[in-house]
Amino acid sequence: MDPFEYNSTPSRVIFGNGTLSKLPEELSQQELDMPLLVCGAHGLGRAIQLQKLLDGKVAGTFSEATMHTPVHITEKALAYVKSVGPDSIVSIGGGSSIGLGKAISINTGLPHICIPTTYAGSEMTPVVGETKNGKKTTRHDPKILPNTVIYDVDLTMTLPASMSATSGINAMAHAVEALYARNSNPIVALLALEGIKALALALPQVVENPSSSSGRQTALYGAWLCGKVLGSVGMALHHKLCHILGGSFNMPHAETHTILLPHVLAYNAPAVPLGVMKKLAEVIPNSDGDAIKGLNLLLDKLGVKRSLKFYGFREEDVDKATDIVTSNVYWNPRPIVKEPIKELLRRAWKGEQAKADL
Repeated sequence: MDPFEYNSTPSRVIFGNGTLSKLPEELSQQELDMPLLVCGAHGLGRAIQLQKLLDGKVAGTFSEATMHTPVHITEKALAYVKSVGPDSIVSIGGGSSIGLGKAISINTGLPHICIPTTYAGSEMTPVVGETKNGKKTTRHDPKILPNTVIYDVDLTMTLPASMSATSGINAMAHAVEALYARNSNPIVALLALEGIKALALALPQVVENPSSSSGRQTALYGAWLCGKVLGSVGMALHHKLCHILGGSFNMPHAETHTILLPHVLAYNAPAVPLGVMKKLAEVIPNSDGDAIKGLNLLLDKLGVKRSLKFYGFREEDVDKATDIVTSNVYWNPRPIVKEPIKELLRRAWKGEQAKADL
């Protein structure tokens, strides 16, 4: 076994059905009693639910969380924090709400409890991606990591099947890239493979029967593990591409991860150890030893959109995105080469199946 280093992310996790009811106790244990609730416009119903659970003892609600955490929204939220004087942040929703909660927390020092209602995984990472002037940048700081994460399976039961699929593949992408990260290690690999296996099994169940409690539970468990590894190792080309397409072209986050995942794996496959590709294929059903084939089949089974064009990415954007991707130096198992990257993006734009011939 090769030498390795493992850095654990020390947040507290509460997992199960009905665990939202533990929020008052969690706040009390941390000697907090006046949280600011953070959500998106579509999450106001959840925020009202929290207010009732806390007997109205909240400093206020900020409901303008937006995809890709725009800096001007964070600044507006920080001004609101000054006006209401909370002693903590409780974010509820998907990656946008949790991302804003993290941005507020790191800028104010307020403790952060988050309650994810999707499978995005942001809640388990000491990272926040922020967008300003069409450019998305990433901040890394252990203080960004939320203090407590409450996973309540019941809150995911109404997540639409299509959103469940893309959110789950978004989480899976964290674990796939963690397997070949520069600082990957045996512990991360175990967690990543378990997370991928859980999601690959659960997501088809959730899409077929969105009210399946066991499917939802397994999916949320897998998402937690995938988020855990995202917070433990560095990422590479896949996450770089997704940040660029999100920040510079306003592509939807989970859907972009979903479309790009098999294509980026196909690009990197020649430089990923065969043992890693073999283990990945073993946890994705119907792979027949080929993880790229398995991912293609899984996405087809989930019925997700496979084309960036569907979400507004234009053919002429391929060249611009390629230039941005290749303009900065960053680690990736395979060197970043312009023409293959351009072809990768063209295939993703058109919605073609991923092939390991890039």
